Amino acid sequence: MEKTICLLPGDGIGPEILAQGVAALKAIAAKCDHKFVFEEAAIGGAAIDKFSEPLPKDTVAKCKASDAVFLAAVGGPKWDNLPANKRPERGLLGIRKELGLFANLRPALLLPELANACLLRPEIAQKGLDLIVVRELTGDIYFGEPRGLEVKNGLRVGFNTMIYDENEIKRIARVAFETARKRRHKVCSVEKSNVLETSRLWKEVVMEVHKDYSDVELTHLYVDNAAMQLVRDPSQFDVILTGNIFGDILSDEASVITGSLGMLPSASMGSDGPGLFEPIHGSAPDLAGQDKANPLATILSAAMLLRLGFGLTAEADLIEKAVRKTLADGFRTGDIMEEGKTLVGCQKMGELVTQAINDLA
Repeated sequence: MEKTICLLPGDGIGPEILAQGVAALKAIAAKCDHKFVFEEAAIGGAAIDKFSEPLPKDTVAKCKASDAVFLAAVGGPKWDNLPANKRPERGLLGIRKELGLFANLRPALLLPELANACLLRPEIAQKGLDLIVVRELTGDIYFGEPRGLEVKNGLRVGFNTMIYDENEIKRIARVAFETARKRRHKVCSVEKSNVLETSRLWKEVVMEVHKDYSDVELTHLYVDNAAMQLVRDPSQFDVILTGNIFGDILSDEASVITGSLGMLPSASMGSDGPGLFEPIHGSAPDLAGQDKANPLATILSAAMLLRLGFGLTAEADLIEKAVRKTLADGFRTGDIMEEGKTLVGCQKMGELVTQAINDLA
Protein backbone atom coordinates (compact mmCIF):
# COMPACT_ATOMS: atom_id res chain seq x y z
CA MET A 1 0.00 0.00 0.00
CA GLU A 2 1.26 3.49 -0.89
CA LYS A 3 -0.22 6.49 0.92
CA THR A 4 0.65 10.16 1.34
CA ILE A 5 0.59 11.65 4.84
CA CYS A 6 0.70 15.40 5.40
CA LEU A 7 2.67 16.27 8.53
CA LEU A 8 1.79 19.37 10.56
CA PRO A 9 4.43 19.66 13.34
CA GLY A 10 3.08 22.99 14.61
CA ASP A 11 4.45 24.59 17.76
CA GLY A 12 6.12 23.89 21.10
CA ILE A 13 6.80 20.19 21.54
CA GLY A 14 5.03 19.48 18.26
CA PRO A 15 8.08 18.76 16.10
CA GLU A 16 9.62 16.51 18.78
CA ILE A 17 6.59 14.31 19.34
CA LEU A 18 5.61 14.15 15.67
CA ALA A 19 9.08 12.87 14.82
CA GLN A 20 8.45 9.87 17.06
CA GLY A 21 5.03 9.24 15.53
CA VAL A 22 6.59 9.31 12.08
CA ALA A 23 9.31 6.90 13.22
CA ALA A 24 6.62 4.44 14.30
CA LEU A 25 4.89 4.74 10.93
CA LYS A 26 8.18 4.18 9.10
CA ALA A 27 8.80 1.07 11.18
CA ILE A 28 5.35 -0.24 10.27
CA ALA A 29 5.93 0.52 6.58
CA ALA A 30 9.21 -1.39 6.58
CA LYS A 31 7.84 -4.33 8.55
CA CYS A 32 4.54 -4.68 6.68
CA ASP A 33 5.66 -3.76 3.15
CA HIS A 34 3.85 -0.41 2.82
CA LYS A 35 5.07 2.88 1.42
CA PHE A 36 4.21 6.09 3.24
CA VAL A 37 5.17 9.36 1.55
CA PHE A 38 5.46 12.28 3.97
CA GLU A 39 4.74 15.91 3.02
CA GLU A 40 5.31 18.63 5.64
CA ALA A 41 3.36 21.89 5.96
CA ALA A 42 3.12 24.80 8.42
CA ILE A 43 0.24 25.54 10.76
CA GLY A 44 -0.37 27.60 13.89
CA GLY A 45 2.35 29.79 15.33
CA ALA A 46 5.01 28.32 13.06
CA ALA A 47 2.93 29.39 10.06
CA ILE A 48 2.37 32.85 11.54
CA ASP A 49 6.11 33.34 11.97
CA LYS A 50 6.85 32.24 8.42
CA PHE A 51 3.78 33.31 6.43
CA SER A 52 1.98 35.81 8.74
CA GLU A 53 -1.14 33.63 8.93
CA PRO A 54 -2.05 30.51 10.95
CA LEU A 55 -3.33 28.47 7.99
CA PRO A 56 -1.60 29.20 4.67
CA LYS A 57 -3.31 28.19 1.43
CA ASP A 58 -0.38 25.90 0.63
CA THR A 59 -1.04 23.96 3.85
CA VAL A 60 -4.70 23.51 2.97
CA ALA A 61 -3.76 22.31 -0.51
CA LYS A 62 -1.22 19.79 0.81
CA CYS A 63 -3.70 18.45 3.36
CA LYS A 64 -6.45 18.03 0.76
CA ALA A 65 -4.05 16.24 -1.59
CA SER A 66 -3.00 13.74 1.10
CA ASP A 67 -4.55 10.48 2.26
CA ALA A 68 -4.27 11.46 5.93
CA VAL A 69 -3.14 14.43 8.02
CA PHE A 70 -0.89 13.93 11.07
CA LEU A 71 -0.88 16.94 13.40
CA ALA A 72 1.15 17.49 16.58
CA ALA A 73 0.10 20.68 18.43
CA VAL A 74 -0.44 24.40 17.96
CA GLY A 75 -0.27 27.50 20.13
CA GLY A 76 1.83 29.15 22.78
CA PRO A 77 2.18 32.39 24.78
CA LYS A 78 4.35 33.91 22.06
CA TRP A 79 1.23 34.58 19.99
CA ASP A 80 -1.27 35.37 22.79
CA ASN A 81 -1.52 39.08 21.98
CA LEU A 82 -2.46 38.64 18.33
CA PRO A 83 -6.01 39.41 17.12
CA ALA A 84 -8.39 36.47 17.55
CA ASN A 85 -8.51 35.69 13.83
CA LYS A 86 -4.71 35.54 13.64
CA ARG A 87 -4.00 33.32 16.64
CA PRO A 88 -2.49 29.83 16.11
CA GLU A 89 -5.70 28.09 17.18
CA ARG A 90 -7.51 29.56 14.18
CA GLY A 91 -5.27 27.37 12.04
CA LEU A 92 -6.54 24.25 13.79
CA LEU A 93 -10.19 25.30 13.58
CA GLY A 94 -9.64 26.32 9.99
CA ILE A 95 -8.15 23.05 8.77
CA ARG A 96 -10.99 21.12 10.41
CA LYS A 97 -13.46 23.29 8.51
CA GLU A 98 -11.55 23.11 5.21
CA LEU A 99 -11.43 19.30 5.35
CA GLY A 100 -15.04 18.95 6.52
CA LEU A 101 -13.99 17.10 9.66
CA PHE A 102 -17.24 17.08 11.58
CA ALA A 103 -16.61 14.06 13.84
CA ASN A 104 -13.95 13.98 16.55
CA LEU A 105 -13.30 10.60 18.17
CA ARG A 106 -11.43 10.69 21.46
CA PRO A 107 -10.91 7.37 23.23
CA ALA A 108 -10.16 7.35 26.94
CA LEU A 109 -8.66 4.06 28.02
CA LEU A 110 -6.98 3.21 31.30
CA LEU A 111 -4.15 0.85 30.43
CA PRO A 112 -3.42 -1.78 33.11
CA GLU A 113 0.25 -0.80 32.87
CA LEU A 114 -0.68 2.71 34.09
CA ALA A 115 -3.33 1.81 36.65
CA ASN A 116 -1.36 3.50 39.42
CA ALA A 117 -1.39 6.79 37.50
CA CYS A 118 -5.18 7.00 37.44
CA LEU A 119 -6.53 9.99 39.36
CA LEU A 120 -9.63 8.12 40.58
CA ARG A 121 -9.96 6.24 43.85
CA PRO A 122 -8.66 2.65 43.49
CA GLU A 123 -12.10 1.07 43.95
CA ILE A 124 -13.43 3.20 41.07
CA ALA A 125 -10.41 2.65 38.84
CA GLN A 126 -10.68 -1.10 39.34
CA LYS A 127 -14.07 -1.04 37.60
CA GLY A 128 -12.28 0.09 34.44
CA LEU A 129 -12.32 3.04 32.09
CA ASP A 130 -12.79 2.36 28.38
CA LEU A 131 -14.93 4.91 26.58
CA ILE A 132 -14.90 7.11 23.52
CA VAL A 133 -16.25 10.63 23.16
CA VAL A 134 -17.81 11.33 19.76
CA ARG A 135 -17.79 15.11 19.50
CA GLU A 136 -19.35 17.21 16.75
CA LEU A 137 -16.51 19.38 15.48
CA THR A 138 -17.58 22.02 12.95
CA GLY A 139 -20.71 23.58 14.43
CA ASP A 140 -21.94 24.90 17.77
CA ILE A 141 -20.67 27.97 19.59
CA TYR A 142 -17.17 27.82 18.10
CA PHE A 143 -18.42 28.51 14.59
CA GLY A 144 -21.90 30.02 15.08
CA GLU A 145 -22.70 33.50 13.82
CA PRO A 146 -23.15 36.24 14.87
CA ARG A 147 -20.15 36.53 17.15
CA GLY A 148 -18.02 39.41 18.27
CA LEU A 149 -16.99 42.09 20.73
CA GLU A 150 -18.67 45.49 20.85
CA VAL A 151 -19.75 48.29 23.17
CA LYS A 152 -23.41 48.60 24.18
CA ASN A 153 -24.67 51.33 26.47
CA GLY A 154 -21.09 52.15 27.39
CA LEU A 155 -20.25 48.55 28.37
CA ARG A 156 -18.02 46.05 26.59
CA VAL A 157 -20.04 43.05 25.42
CA GLY A 158 -18.88 39.73 24.02
CA PHE A 159 -21.26 37.33 22.27
CA ASN A 160 -21.22 33.95 20.52
CA THR A 161 -24.00 31.91 18.96
CA MET A 162 -24.73 28.26 19.77
CA ILE A 163 -26.41 26.82 16.70
CA TYR A 164 -27.01 23.43 15.03
CA ASP A 165 -29.21 22.34 12.17
CA GLU A 166 -30.78 18.90 12.12
CA ASN A 167 -28.50 17.53 9.40
CA GLU A 168 -25.40 18.36 11.45
CA ILE A 169 -26.90 16.48 14.39
CA LYS A 170 -28.00 13.52 12.27
CA ARG A 171 -24.58 12.87 10.79
CA ILE A 172 -22.70 12.97 14.09
CA ALA A 173 -25.37 10.79 15.74
CA ARG A 174 -24.86 8.17 13.04
CA VAL A 175 -21.12 8.19 13.72
CA ALA A 176 -21.78 7.58 17.41
CA PHE A 177 -24.22 4.73 16.81
CA GLU A 178 -21.93 3.10 14.24
CA THR A 179 -19.02 3.41 16.67
CA ALA A 180 -21.10 1.81 19.44
CA ARG A 181 -21.90 -1.13 17.17
CA LYS A 182 -18.16 -1.90 17.08
CA ARG A 183 -17.89 -1.62 20.86
CA ARG A 184 -20.43 -2.38 23.62
CA HIS A 185 -23.59 -1.09 21.90
CA LYS A 186 -24.24 1.81 24.29
CA VAL A 187 -24.58 5.53 23.49
CA CYS A 188 -25.09 8.29 26.03
CA SER A 189 -26.18 11.56 24.41
CA VAL A 190 -25.10 14.59 26.43
CA GLU A 191 -26.76 18.00 26.13
CA LYS A 192 -28.55 20.67 28.20
CA SER A 193 -32.10 20.38 26.91
CA ASN A 194 -33.63 21.64 30.15
CA VAL A 195 -32.48 25.18 29.34
CA LEU A 196 -31.14 25.33 25.76
CA GLU A 197 -33.26 25.25 22.62
CA THR A 198 -30.26 24.00 20.67
CA SER A 199 -30.06 21.01 22.99
CA ARG A 200 -33.78 20.32 22.69
CA LEU A 201 -33.35 19.96 18.94
CA TRP A 202 -30.23 17.86 19.55
CA LYS A 203 -32.09 15.41 21.77
CA GLU A 204 -35.08 15.19 19.43
CA VAL A 205 -32.94 14.47 16.35
CA VAL A 206 -30.73 11.93 18.16
CA MET A 207 -33.85 10.03 19.21
CA GLU A 208 -35.07 10.03 15.60
CA VAL A 209 -31.76 8.65 14.31
CA HIS A 210 -31.78 6.02 17.05
CA LYS A 211 -34.81 4.37 15.40
CA ASP A 212 -32.37 3.00 12.80
CA TYR A 213 -30.15 1.54 15.53
CA SER A 214 -32.48 -0.49 17.74
CA ASP A 215 -29.57 -2.78 18.66
CA VAL A 216 -27.84 0.12 20.44
CA GLU A 217 -28.94 1.30 23.87
CA LEU A 218 -29.51 5.07 24.02
CA THR A 219 -29.49 7.11 27.22
CA HIS A 220 -29.43 10.86 27.88
CA LEU A 221 -27.62 13.05 30.43
CA TYR A 222 -27.42 16.78 31.03
CA VAL A 223 -23.84 17.94 30.60
CA ASP A 224 -23.34 18.91 34.25
CA ASN A 225 -24.50 15.48 35.41
CA ALA A 226 -22.32 13.80 32.77
CA ALA A 227 -19.27 15.64 34.08
CA MET A 228 -20.03 14.38 37.58
CA GLN A 229 -20.71 10.80 36.43
CA LEU A 230 -17.37 10.66 34.58
CA VAL A 231 -15.60 11.11 37.90
CA ARG A 232 -18.08 9.09 39.96
CA ASP A 233 -18.13 5.98 37.75
CA PRO A 234 -16.65 6.19 34.23
CA SER A 235 -17.14 2.45 33.73
CA GLN A 236 -20.83 3.12 32.98
CA PHE A 237 -19.96 4.80 29.67
CA ASP A 238 -19.22 3.26 26.29
CA VAL A 239 -19.80 5.98 23.66
CA ILE A 240 -20.55 9.57 24.69
CA LEU A 241 -22.21 11.61 21.94
CA THR A 242 -22.18 15.37 22.33
CA GLY A 243 -21.75 18.75 20.67
CA ASN A 244 -18.65 20.81 20.10
CA ILE A 245 -18.22 22.81 23.29
CA PHE A 246 -19.55 20.13 25.66
CA GLY A 247 -17.40 17.54 23.89
CA ASP A 248 -14.32 19.73 24.19
CA ILE A 249 -14.72 19.87 27.97
CA LEU A 250 -15.90 16.31 28.63
CA SER A 251 -13.26 14.65 26.46
CA ASP A 252 -10.50 16.47 28.33
CA GLU A 253 -12.03 15.42 31.63
CA ALA A 254 -12.40 11.80 30.53
CA SER A 255 -8.83 11.78 29.31
CA VAL A 256 -7.07 13.37 32.27
CA ILE A 257 -8.58 10.99 34.83
CA THR A 258 -6.66 8.17 33.14
CA GLY A 259 -3.49 9.76 34.50
CA SER A 260 -2.01 11.90 31.74
CA LEU A 261 -3.11 13.81 28.67
CA GLY A 262 0.19 12.64 27.20
CA MET A 263 -1.24 9.17 26.61
CA LEU A 264 -4.37 9.80 24.58
CA PRO A 265 -4.87 10.12 20.81
CA SER A 266 -7.74 11.44 18.71
CA ALA A 267 -9.12 11.30 15.19
CA SER A 268 -11.18 13.85 13.28
CA MET A 269 -13.14 12.45 10.36
CA GLY A 270 -15.41 13.74 7.62
CA SER A 271 -17.74 12.21 5.06
CA ASP A 272 -14.87 11.81 2.61
CA GLY A 273 -11.31 13.00 2.10
CA PRO A 274 -8.42 12.71 4.53
CA GLY A 275 -8.91 12.44 8.27
CA LEU A 276 -6.80 14.35 10.78
CA PHE A 277 -5.04 12.52 13.60
CA GLU A 278 -3.49 14.23 16.62
CA PRO A 279 -2.72 13.85 20.34
CA ILE A 280 -5.26 15.61 22.53
CA HIS A 281 -2.72 17.56 24.59
CA GLY A 282 -1.40 21.01 23.77
CA SER A 283 1.95 22.35 22.62
CA ALA A 284 3.50 22.50 26.13
CA PRO A 285 5.93 25.32 25.27
CA ASP A 286 7.54 25.02 28.71
CA LEU A 287 8.83 21.57 27.69
CA ALA A 288 9.83 22.40 24.11
CA GLY A 289 13.38 21.52 23.14
CA GLN A 290 14.13 19.72 26.40
CA ASP A 291 13.44 16.11 25.33
CA LYS A 292 10.92 15.78 28.18
CA ALA A 293 7.63 15.45 26.28
CA ASN A 294 5.61 12.23 26.21
CA PRO A 295 5.31 11.06 22.56
CA LEU A 296 2.98 8.13 23.27
CA ALA A 297 -0.27 9.99 22.51
CA THR A 298 1.21 10.96 19.16
CA ILE A 299 2.36 7.41 18.48
CA LEU A 300 -1.10 6.10 19.41
CA SER A 301 -2.57 8.72 17.07
CA ALA A 302 -0.47 7.09 14.35
CA ALA A 303 -2.24 3.84 15.21
CA MET A 304 -5.62 5.55 14.80
CA LEU A 305 -4.40 6.93 11.46
CA LEU A 306 -3.62 3.42 10.27
CA ARG A 307 -6.88 1.93 11.55
CA LEU A 308 -9.40 4.64 10.66
CA GLY A 309 -7.56 6.41 7.85
CA PHE A 310 -6.13 3.46 5.93
CA GLY A 311 -8.07 0.45 7.22
CA LEU A 312 -4.85 -1.20 8.44
CA THR A 313 -6.16 -2.83 11.61
CA ALA A 314 -3.35 -5.33 12.16
CA GLU A 315 -0.73 -2.61 11.75
CA ALA A 316 -2.58 -0.34 14.20
CA ASP A 317 -2.77 -3.20 16.68
CA LEU A 318 0.98 -3.67 16.35
CA ILE A 319 1.72 -0.07 17.33
CA GLU A 320 -0.61 -0.32 20.33
CA LYS A 321 1.00 -3.57 21.43
CA ALA A 322 4.43 -1.97 21.11
CA VAL A 323 3.37 0.93 23.34
CA ARG A 324 2.02 -1.44 25.98
CA LYS A 325 5.16 -3.59 25.83
CA THR A 326 7.34 -0.53 26.35
CA LEU A 327 5.27 0.48 29.37
CA ALA A 328 5.24 -3.08 30.70
CA ASP A 329 9.04 -3.08 30.45
CA GLY A 330 9.00 -0.21 32.94
CA PHE A 331 9.86 2.83 30.83
CA ARG A 332 8.20 6.16 31.63
CA THR A 333 8.38 9.81 30.64
CA GLY A 334 8.15 12.39 33.41
CA ASP A 335 4.36 12.90 33.26
CA ILE A 336 3.66 9.20 33.97
CA MET A 337 6.70 8.44 36.12
CA GLU A 338 6.23 5.99 38.99
CA GLU A 339 8.53 4.73 41.71
CA GLY A 340 10.67 1.87 40.51
CA LYS A 341 10.32 2.70 36.82
CA THR A 342 12.94 3.97 34.38
CA LEU A 343 12.72 7.62 33.36
CA VAL A 344 13.38 8.32 29.68
CA GLY A 345 13.04 11.31 27.39
CA CYS A 346 10.87 11.88 24.35
CA GLN A 347 13.33 10.55 21.79
CA LYS A 348 14.28 7.48 23.82
CA MET A 349 10.64 6.58 24.43
CA GLY A 350 10.00 6.78 20.70
CA GLU A 351 13.03 4.63 19.97
CA LEU A 352 11.87 2.00 22.47
CA VAL A 353 8.43 1.79 20.86
CA THR A 354 9.97 1.55 17.39
CA GLN A 355 12.23 -1.24 18.59
CA ALA A 356 9.23 -3.03 20.07
CA ILE A 357 7.44 -2.77 16.70
CA ASN A 358 10.41 -4.42 15.06
CA ASP A 359 10.65 -7.15 17.71
CA LEU A 360 6.97 -8.12 17.96
CA ALA A 361 5.66 -10.91 15.77
